[in-house]
Amino acid sequence: MNKFSRYLVGLSVGVTFICMAAAQEQSQGNMSIPKVLQITREFVKPGKAGVAHEKAESAFVQAMARANWPTHYLAVTSLSGKSRVLFLTRYASFEAWEKDGAAVEKNTTLFAALDRASMADGELLDSLDQGVFVFNEEQSLRPKADLSHMRFLEVSVFHVRPGHGKEWEQVVKMVKAGYEKAVPEAHWGTFAQVYGGDGGTYLVLTAHQSLAEIDRGFLDDKKFTAAMGEDGMKKLDEVYAASVESSQHQLFAFNPRMSYADPEWIKADPGYWKPMPAPSAAKPAPEDKKAKP
Repeated sequence: MNKFSRYLVGLSVGVTFICMAAAQEQSQGNMSIPKVLQITREFVKPGKAGVAHEKAESAFVQAMARANWPTHYLAVTSLSGKSRVLFLTRYASFEAWEKDGAAVEKNTTLFAALDRASMADGELLDSLDQGVFVFNEEQSLRPKADLSHMRFLEVSVFHVRPGHGKEWEQVVKMVKAGYEKAVPEAHWGTFAQVYGGDGGTYLVLTAHQSLAEIDRGFLDDKKFTAAMGEDGMKKLDEVYAASVESSQHQLFAFNPRMSYADPEWIKADPGYWKPMPAPSAAKPAPEDKKAKP
């Protein structure tokens, strides 16, 4: 966990079409900065997670693949907090989101397949909600565009006090400056929630190749603290306390079986991302007839 996550300790939405490249790397093949990030959270009923949910979600993936649909999404499953799955879909704009939805409705075969899949999936869910976020470049630090080799996602959610947006911006600037100086490899993507939640909500996403990176993150905290200095940390604590009302931090794992992954990701790591059927439940062993009386 990096210091930004600790100060903006947040709610994992695990997902991460959120991480993009620096300004000069705004496009890598199909990897472009998602200006709009739509996130659906599915809270699964007890005992319905795992294989049962993956099998239901595979119907969506198969329907999209048969239609060769150009819009892709990423699924992440919770490793902390309440059992849930986040589905993240990226769009270049709200207009692009509208056009995508209209195109799905016109494709009667795809629309019917998705409708059937939704009915089956709904039987497994306890609840569902949706949020819409927009990318904030100024509050992001070296976000990654290529997530094909990433496996975990840290999600931090910060709720800024009404009327304290300026202090929040100051917090972010201070944290970015400290990490740019002390930890050159640090990275995260920041999104502001515009629909589906409370005002002043910011989502900070950091993708990892392994959980060992989180172990190293605690060492990075010490580097950050040293770079900020005693006075700098005191000022940061004061501004953070004045601006942030609450925060939450969660950890997710990417789930390739529930994701309709970008072809570039599949090409980069086919052993991980290539769609595979969900595993079947084990069949009971046949009875030993000789053992019966």
